[in-house]
Order: sequence, then structure tokens, then C-alpha cells
Amino acid sequence: MNFARHSFLITVSVFLALASSGISLAQGADQQMLLHPPADSWPGYHGDYSGRRHSALSQITPQNVGTLALAWAFQTNQTAPIKSSPLLVDGILYVTVPDNIWALDARSGHQIWHYNKPTSQGEHIGNRGVGMYKGYLFFLAPDAHLVSLNAKNGTVRWSVEVADVTKGYWTSMAPLVVGSHVLVGVSGDFDNLSGYIRSIDPETGATQWQWNSTPPSGTANQTTGGMTWMPGTYDPDLNLVYWGTGNPTPVLNGSTRPGDDLYTCSIVALNPDTGKLVWSFQVSPHDTHDWDAVETPVQVDGDFHGEPKKMLMQSSRNGYFFVLDRTNGKNLLTAPFGPVNWTLGVDQQGRPIPNPAKEPAPDGRLIAPDEGGMTNFRSPSFDTKNGLFIVDAHPSWSVYFAKPADGVYGWAGADYDVWGKGVIEAIDYQTGKISWSHELGPESGAGVLTTDSGLTFTGDGMGNFLALDSSDGKTLWHAGSGSHIVSSPITYELDGRQYVLTSSGGVLFAWTLPQAQ
Repeated sequence: MNFARHSFLITVSVFLALASSGISLAQGADQQMLLHPPADSWPGYHGDYSGRRHSALSQITPQNVGTLALAWAFQTNQTAPIKSSPLLVDGILYVTVPDNIWALDARSGHQIWHYNKPTSQGEHIGNRGVGMYKGYLFFLAPDAHLVSLNAKNGTVRWSVEVADVTKGYWTSMAPLVVGSHVLVGVSGDFDNLSGYIRSIDPETGATQWQWNSTPPSGTANQTTGGMTWMPGTYDPDLNLVYWGTGNPTPVLNGSTRPGDDLYTCSIVALNPDTGKLVWSFQVSPHDTHDWDAVETPVQVDGDFHGEPKKMLMQSSRNGYFFVLDRTNGKNLLTAPFGPVNWTLGVDQQGRPIPNPAKEPAPDGRLIAPDEGGMTNFRSPSFDTKNGLFIVDAHPSWSVYFAKPADGVYGWAGADYDVWGKGVIEAIDYQTGKISWSHELGPESGAGVLTTDSGLTFTGDGMGNFLALDSSDGKTLWHAGSGSHIVSSPITYELDGRQYVLTSSGGVLFAWTLPQAQ
């Protein structure tokens, strides 16, 4: 790889100012930090390994959130919106868009360094962020290269290809670091490719193992797809990684791939040291509506119907909310969280049963939800105080068509939205019932963060940041952002002050309470 084309910038004055102020510039995230993130850190995409996106911080409360004020804003000056969750380690934030990483002072938003990897290859659809191991960052570029950088100054350590961009692959996810493994997934479901998860050695960039969600091309099995474009979660006690897989291909035509199409639209549990499959649960058998099941598999420990359980929860794109026993993948609950009309019911294993009459057809089929799904990549949150699973939902309807002229390759059809709206839903995981909902207008795309003080942070379809009361969904604070929100909030505490970080378009916003005079 020729790195001469890569641009690299350090803002020297900011660097020296930080050094003289005593802020650490030798950032590093060890396994202990990833297992138990301190209040001043957000060292992984989900914050911690559980995927709950719930913070114990409680300085900002329902009583004072109305005074929340802007601490600083950082403009990326990029046309691509921020879809990433910033990482925070040792007072330094790392935020991304495709081809770019910025290191920022978390107290002021001042830029410390900027890395750019210019490439015209791959889909520049978005980037979810970086992973961190010791003092190293890991960034998946659109051209399907995993780039490792020094966190201190943004210089490149190595770059390795994790998929062949010339075949139609690209990458956009935030790597998940587990022990001495950097776990990455791939995108590319318009080209009848095989999805997989790959483990990379953080020191050398060498491949440690690869698990294929569908057989490699050229095999007798005609199922392709199963892309793995969102990071999973990890249970250190069970030593299992949980990951969602995407839809099979051809996307809207299932005639060449009869049967369930394993392991597409599934939640899988893998051993991170070997890549061996321990169990799987298929969310959408024989999907023909583009309903990836890559949504966050959230880990919750607690009672379920009076029995202690290690649970895994997912609000899936197909319109169903699932609760599984994460020790073995057995289903505990399957319930719709909005309009769903594509099934004949649920089987004994808790899997929805596809209705053949609802497959795309030349004369069209009215389907709920639409192709974007009842939810999508935006992160949900599990509010541990109220026992509620809170998700940005999208009740919707669409007309799906199969187009014989499109054959059996790639998309192989079309869909046209009829109606939809955005709503924040709080789901009772014991029953699947909606405890409260909050209308958002058009579809939002914003993720959810909850806190111990009883707040739910998110955004609406008009570009407003929101703080809701987690007990009933009432609005307690809002602020206009000026653009569409397609990211998930994070929170942290530095120097005794709690910050909430949100983004909209290409701008990162940090909010905090006014300091006492």
C-alpha cells in the first residue's frame, strides 16, 4: 500500500496546549476498560460490551435537563453525515465519516489530528466509527481496507484488505475489539456475495479466523448474502460474541434459494478465539424484503417470567422484538412492535413464518413494514432502571414488486414507500407490549441513549435533539440541529461535568449543564 497519497494533519498548537495542561496524549484502551468503562470513557461503539447504551451518570436529571446548554461544536466540513459513535479514551474523542478520522479534545472540541484516506472505491454510505486496542485505532475504509493508526498522532501502522472491493464488497462498520481480536464485518448485498466475520490480529494485521454466514461463491448452495455490517456485542463470562447478519440475495427474489437460507437474517453466537459457531437463531427465514437482522443484540441479565436469565434482545428490522436465552439461543419471546402483515404467525422455535402470498410479485404486494424496516442501524437502549427496551421505530407500509426483467441477481425487484412515521417506543421485555411511545414526525434515524437519572436522549425526524422522561416519554428538553440526525448519542463525565454528545449532518455537538457562577 502506498501511503504517499494519504494526507495527515496535526494541529500543533492544540497538541502542545494539551500536553502542557497535563491531559494524556498516550491514549490506550485495555481489556479492563472495555469490560468496565469508567465514567470518563466510551471505549467501544456501544460504550461497553453489552450493547445497552445505558449510562450510570446522573448529574443531568429530569429536573435540570431543561437548562442543558451547548459546550462546543465541531464541524467536519464534509458532505457525508456523521453516523459514527465517537470513541472516548483519556480525554480524547475519535469521530469518523467515510475516509476520515478526527481526534478531538473532549473538553473543548479542539482538533488534535485528522487522518484522511482518499479513495473512490467502495460505497461511501457511512462509517460507524473506530475500534481501539491498547494505543492503536482500527478504521474500516469504504474500499474494504482495515487501517490501524497510532491513537497518539494518527500515523498509520498498517493497512490490510479484508474484502475484495472489485467484487462489490465495501466496509462501514466500527470494528469490535475482544481480547487480542479485532472483529470486522463486510457489506455488499447487491452483488450476490457471501457475508462473513473476520478476526484480525491487532499487532500484525494477519487474519486469525473467518466465519462465513453463507457459503463462498461457487459452491452447490445457491444462498448468498448475510452481510455483517454492524458491530456485535460480547459476553466475557460466556466468552461469546453475538452478531446480526443481513438479508440473502438475490434480495427480492427467493426462487433460486429455496428453504430458510441459513445463516442470513440471523443472530449468531461465535467463540471469539476460534470463530466457531456455538448457536444461531434465524429472525427472518427465507427473507424476501431486505430486512437485515444486523440490529444490535442487546445483553440483559434479570428475571424473565420469574426465572433468572441471561437474555439477548433485538428489535429487528422485520418488525418483531425478540428475547433469547443467550447461553443457548432458545427463544423466550417474539412479539411485533408495530404493523406486521408478512407472516402466518410464529413457529414453535419463536421464528416468524413467512407468508408466500406476501412475497414480492409483478403486480405488487402491500407489505408492513417497508424496506427500511421497523427499525434499522440506529442503536436502541435498555433502560436498566425502568426495565424498558427503548427503540427508534418506523411503523410503515410499502408496495414490493418482483421484476422478471431484473432476473435473479442483486436487487431483483423494487419497492415503493406508501406511508411511514417515526416513533420512540418503550417495550416491556416481559410481554412485548409498548409501555409508552413518543411521536417523532417523519422517520428519525437517531439512536437512543438512557441514563440512571431517568432520561432518554434521541432525535426526531425534523432534526431536533430530544431529552425524554424515561418513565413516560414526555419531552423535557429539545434543541434544533439544522440537519438530519443519523447517529446515536453518547455521554461521559470529565472534571466533574457530565456531557452528552450528539451529531447532525457533519457537526458534532457537546451539551452540558451551565457551570455555577
